[in-house]
Amino acid sequence: QVQPVESGGGLVQAGGSLRLSCAASGRTFTSYAMGWFRQAPGKEREFVATISWGGFNTNYADSVKGRFTISRDNAKNTVYLQMNSLKPEDTAVYYCAAATRFTSTPEAFSSWGQGTQVTVSS
Repeated sequence: QVQPVESGGGLVQAGGSLRLSCAASGRTFTSYAMGWFRQAPGKEREFVATISWGGFNTNYADSVKGRFTISRDNAKNTVYLQMNSLKPEDTAVYYCAAATRFTSTPEAFSSWGQGTQVTVSS
């Protein structure tokens, strides 16, 4: 198993940037695809981005495509989400999760972090 722990959230003005980090425990980190999801108040948890175990395949939600970049450093057991050109509608709790296959469906992710708050002011 792998246990993700997110960090890097905070308050930023619209148009600004943040980089989220997800440190994952476990010796089998490289066997997992990793994904970022987010949940705003009163809304369902939604897919943001995912990356394959080798880092060569990625997928993004249309709402963040061109603004967010997912990457991973397997030597550090860490996955990142670089968020640029942030908008108020990006405000949410961001979660990192692990799956045994490359997918964008939250139901397929078996291990979840506790989340980190991202707030974008207008």
